[in-house]
Amino acid sequence: MPHIVIEHSEDLPILPQVLVEKIHQAAFESNLFELDSIKTRAIAYTHYQLGDGKEGFIHVGAHIMQGRTVAQKQQLSEHLLACLKTYCRESDSLSVNVHDMSDDIYRKCT
Repeated sequence: MPHIVIEHSEDLPILPQVLVEKIHQAAFESNLFELDSIKTRAIAYTHYQLGDGKEGFIHVGAHIMQGRTVAQKQQLSEHLLACLKTYCRESDSLSVNVHDMSDDIYRKCT
């Protein structure tokens, strides 16, 4: 855990696989997760509409098991957003959201 989903416009200023690797590493560097528990993937969008002056977008959704403090979730959000700012254009719309997953509902095969 976590599952990190990067949604982005297809015209990124960075190769999607490189972005996946950088965000994956940033999640690890947050010191909230073990490296082998992080799962990161990206989805490119061809069709989208943005606000004035925006060329592209990247939204990172970090889905984590419930139980982290608000401060830990804020730390993760800030860490991931700082990573995005390093590799993206000022004209890109960048956002991050941390979602709690309920251990009462979440299931996986091991």
